[in-house]
Amino acid sequence: MSTPEPRPAGTPGSDPTLGSPASDRPSPPPENGAGPDGPAPETRPSRSPGRAIGRTLALALLLFVTVVLVLFVVFNTQTVEISLVFTDVRAPLVVALLIAAALGGAIVGLLDAVMTVRGRRRNR
Repeated sequence: MSTPEPRPAGTPGSDPTLGSPASDRPSPPPENGAGPDGPAPETRPSRSPGRAIGRTLALALLLFVTVVLVLFVVFNTQTVEISLVFTDVRAPLVVALLIAAALGGAIVGLLDAVMTVRGRRRNR
């Protein structure tokens, strides 16, 4: 029967209490953030392409609506008679239409506020 040959430290099957040579230990990461495969990737959050496209579409829509509104004002300058509940008023057509649009927006805003309050109370 023969005696086994001693194995060098740090090889598989060697005694872990003996330690391992310095060449087998992993080196600490460099100070500049570069790793063994090259520089470390940036850690800042990336923007999703969907969000950028959405903002671009919103900006394009805003620009389109603005151009249409300006053309609307330019082409509706005639004076019209507006019949209110208690009186009649003469005003440019564009003013009457803008007032109607503002009142419609106010109604939608109030309905949204009411629905929001109702939704919050239901969730409690």
